Amino acid sequence: MSGRNRRILVPEAKAAMEQFKQEIASSMNIELQDGYNGDISARDAGRIGGQMVKRMISYAEDNLKNN
Repeated sequence: MSGRNRRILVPEAKAAMEQFKQEIASSMNIELQDGYNGDISARDAGRIGGQMVKRMISYAEDNLKNN
């Protein structure tokens, strides 16, 4: 696959995902600005994204377990 597909599959979730990203960054003592954050290091960006994925997987596993 060439490039990244940044199409939003559920547009209604955009604000919630942005808030989730802010919460994760805050818990890691990484300050994000509203909008563009190209000035943060790739390492910090990866840590934020990795933690988001980790928590989403945990949430999904918990929900699957309860069904």
